[in-house]
Amino acid sequence: MVRRIVTGEQDGKSVFLADGEVESRHAYAAVPGFETTQVWATFEGAAALPHPGGDPVVSLDSTIPDPHGTRFMIVQFPPDSVMASPDFDPAAAGAEYAANLPGLAECFEPNGSGFHRTESVDYDIILAGELTLELDDGQVRHLKAGDIVIQNGTRHAWRNSSAQPAVMAAILIGADRK
Repeated sequence: MVRRIVTGEQDGKSVFLADGEVESRHAYAAVPGFETTQVWATFEGAAALPHPGGDPVVSLDSTIPDPHGTRFMIVQFPPDSVMASPDFDPAAAGAEYAANLPGLAECFEPNGSGFHRTESVDYDIILAGELTLELDDGQVRHLKAGDIVIQNGTRHAWRNSSAQPAVMAAILIGADRK
């Protein structure tokens, strides 16, 4: 569960607009232990103050923001052993990703390697567990809770070689590739 508290203004004073569980959490049936929660979004030219109210994630058509837009999500990664299981169905997983992570699902390479590249600058914060970040040249970095990765639109893959889930907060900022 992710509790989200949203502030705003009414009559020139600070108020709480929302306080409760984020409803956009999805636990993936095809990938046991994989969960995504879309926490917040801003759109190009629409990040205005005061916040007008409402939940911007209910109408997302893409997990990847347009240039100058943002997305904030929490991702729980199961151990890699889940995908190595003989019961794992990559086609079912791909369909579920496409349905729940539009825009992002299409960024993954079709060979099942987990490698992908987004048109965004991402601030990735490991909240719990351990992950390994792999780059396309084979370089890796082992990450633990508290570590922060600034992902500058590079081709990469996340690995969880541990036996426990890992949780990451990801803030994506849409960018123009030059």
